[in-house]
Amino acid sequence: MSDQRPIGIFDSGIGGLTVARSINQLMPNEQLIYFGDTAHFPYGDKERTSIQHYSKDITRFLLQENCKAIVIACNTASAASATLIKKDISRSTPLFDVITPVVDFVTGSFNGKKIGVIATKGTTNSRIYPKLIKQADPSIVVHTSATPLLAPMIEEGFFNNQISKSIIASYLSKNNLKGIDALVLGCTHYPIIEVEVQAYYQKLQQKTQIINSAEIVADYVKQILEAKDLLSTNLINEHQFYVSDWTTAFEKSSEIFFGKAIKLKKKALWK
Repeated sequence: MSDQRPIGIFDSGIGGLTVARSINQLMPNEQLIYFGDTAHFPYGDKERTSIQHYSKDITRFLLQENCKAIVIACNTASAASATLIKKDISRSTPLFDVITPVVDFVTGSFNGKKIGVIATKGTTNSRIYPKLIKQADPSIVVHTSATPLLAPMIEEGFFNNQISKSIIASYLSKNNLKGIDALVLGCTHYPIIEVEVQAYYQKLQQKTQIINSAEIVADYVKQILEAKDLLSTNLINEHQFYVSDWTTAFEKSSEIFFGKAIKLKKKALWK
């Protein structure tokens, strides 16, 4: 049986496109409806209640678009809103956050190791990564570090240049991140600079595994949809991309990620 309803994905901006791209690559027969809340970007410095309000309204919109599953492609929104949204939607509609699959991967792969997590202030202040990782495996040492400039930098198109390299080096050189065995990219924007992060550690000749949440989340989504017999066997509709406010950076980035011009639609959910 083929379920051709779309998968709904949302983030505060372009970061969730890393998750959308990974899902598209792994499940090319799935139609995606993406919502980037560019009007309220970044979520990382917003109040928890505000993030919950935005997340619930976007989820409601995606469900109105007949989405069979919802992916919260934002670590900050996942930490603040996933539990709340799960109470509001039908049990038959799978809800995915981007934190749980990564925690499962870390605790299954790095017993007794030292892990670093870089993320927005909102995600870091929630302490959700060390909390969940330590609950599952107390032997893992977790160090988190807020990196608030990275998401805005990426959102404005500043990556793969000297500016981004300097900012990345400044953050990764902090004492609590020295000697880590792996680094979790705890914001869906960050896989865009994964190569630059790897280059930083290669320059130090330090073997640090970079954990790309987008790929892990995509694999997890496929497993669950397959288990629930919700996969589509053929793509019959084009992907749809919505933003709450128009940005040139978003339009350019979406084209880069999907290899073709994207028809971007502005959708004002809030008056």
